[in-house]
Amino acid sequence: MSNEMASGTLSSEYQTLMKSTTEGKRNMFIKAYPPVTLKFEDVIYETKTSKRDGLFCKKENSCNEDGKLILKGVSGSVFPGELLAILGPSGSGKTTLINALGGRLKNGITKGSITYNGKKLLKSMKRNLGFVHQHDLFYSHLTVHETLVFSALLRLPNSLSKQEKIAHACAVMDELDLNHCKDTIMGGPLLRGVSGGERKRVSIGQELLTNPSLLLVDEPTSGLDSTTARRIVLILCDLAKSGRTVVMTIHQPSSKLFYMFPKILLLSDGSTLYFGKGELVMNYFYSIGYAPSVAMNPTDFLLDLASGIYAGNLEDEVEATKQVLKSAFESNLASQVNMELKSSKVPFHNTSGDEMLGQYCTTWWQQFTILINRGFKERKYDQFSILIICKVLAASTISGLVWWQAGANQTKDLVGLLFYYTQVSAYLPMLVSIFTFPCDHEMLMKEKSCYMYRLSTYVMANSVVELPAVLAMPTIFVTITYWMVGLKPNPLNFFQTLAIVLLYALVSQGIGLAIGAVVVSNQKLASRVGSVVMTLYILINGFYVQHVPSFVSWIKHISHSYYGYKLLLGSQFKDNVTCSVREHQVIQHVGLDHQIFSVFALVAMVLVYRIIAYFALMIVVKHS
Repeated sequence: MSNEMASGTLSSEYQTLMKSTTEGKRNMFIKAYPPVTLKFEDVIYETKTSKRDGLFCKKENSCNEDGKLILKGVSGSVFPGELLAILGPSGSGKTTLINALGGRLKNGITKGSITYNGKKLLKSMKRNLGFVHQHDLFYSHLTVHETLVFSALLRLPNSLSKQEKIAHACAVMDELDLNHCKDTIMGGPLLRGVSGGERKRVSIGQELLTNPSLLLVDEPTSGLDSTTARRIVLILCDLAKSGRTVVMTIHQPSSKLFYMFPKILLLSDGSTLYFGKGELVMNYFYSIGYAPSVAMNPTDFLLDLASGIYAGNLEDEVEATKQVLKSAFESNLASQVNMELKSSKVPFHNTSGDEMLGQYCTTWWQQFTILINRGFKERKYDQFSILIICKVLAASTISGLVWWQAGANQTKDLVGLLFYYTQVSAYLPMLVSIFTFPCDHEMLMKEKSCYMYRLSTYVMANSVVELPAVLAMPTIFVTITYWMVGLKPNPLNFFQTLAIVLLYALVSQGIGLAIGAVVVSNQKLASRVGSVVMTLYILINGFYVQHVPSFVSWIKHISHSYYGYKLLLGSQFKDNVTCSVREHQVIQHVGLDHQIFSVFALVAMVLVYRIIAYFALMIVVKHS
């Protein structure tokens, strides 16, 4: 295909696309930021061997001083109205480079200069930058419409009303042709939802909500068929035509896609082999003596060259070929790249007065209510599934039958039942909450980088969203078993017992949140730590062992199980002064005194564990 034919085809594609676009409608709600000129010069990136796992991280001096060099002095520039496609084989440094351009590399050593309108990446510029990840992250039960609306409510400024934000999200759906699937859920690995192309368009749509001038897109066509991939690239080309600066990485585009790239950066092992106009890339390699021996996709040819493969050369000649190509770039194109870095096609805009854009767009209370609403919509299917409800009802009925009409006179059996209450109220709420932060870790990192909400809002909202499941299961269990067993048939005693169980469950939830936050990136470790902690607390509460060695007996003073069990025993036996009650070993050991203090201890633990979760997440977010 000739360059003229490709240009003609591309021009007609633009005309067709522009007829259906609704960008003007979208711009009625939020104006575009000033144009952005992106320049990067001699960018070097070296990895470290230390890896953070939640709060646990190796010391800085434990890093291997011979870290792997990923980028080796990459330079280039992209101006408003341009689309730069970064090509290269796997491991060439494409994703690392685009993460560096987006200011998302924190765990290695980055050198060189990356500027946005001549300045470093300030908070104001982060608000002016859209970043689309290679792997799309969504809440699986939310629809396309809900996903974009919740993002709009959190990311758009309060100068717009709620109705205008929703209308803005609808305009974005219009622009990306998502109206036909707006009521379809996003889906996930085990839940059928929208198609891969639709997911990618929703990802782009989330970034278009703020109308950014700079858009970075990592592997937008990965896993898509050629027709869908072409549609995605057309959308990105159109966004560049509208005055934005667009940078994308792409692994192996078809020949149709290749001729759509106005500007190309070809990487090989972190070094540049070509930077310049897409229409001139083949002519450049012809000029230095590299031409395909048979008719083939230009992308395949370029990727072969970047891998050191040419004209059937031997394996030991691969590195030599790469070195020749790198030297050719330095001799022929490096000076042109440096000249472009020094040029300026558009006047730089002063953004020093825009630092306020780096702050959150909405108030704490607005973020809190939006996150609660979103959380309930997402988790109601998991929290109250038929399977979970049937499990709780079955466990409650079986327990009630086992302790059937034990009565107030069978002290030993009732002591055992009250202990079982502590187990049910410990493990079920903990299991609900312990995976909250580990499962949301990647989503939290993505949304925090966009200044969508404060960390404190996120922690509080998640605690509230889980309350129905955390409180409903113990409530069902106690309500069924209390009357089947024949505990004190007094409504006051029943509600006292239920209140104790629910307070105890809230502490268990807090423990789960804290453990999940401390080991946020490892779900298996979180579940194991949670099981060990809960088992230790329950073992020490006085039911199993009454003569605990002094070197571990102190644990009961920080065990919510100890205080909860004391309160449960008090709710049934405090006014019972019969001989059998006074002489029961467990009651004697745990005691029925200090009931008020036990309540205050549990209330304090409800707060303390959530504070621990907050500060643990703060450290993780800061170092991620």
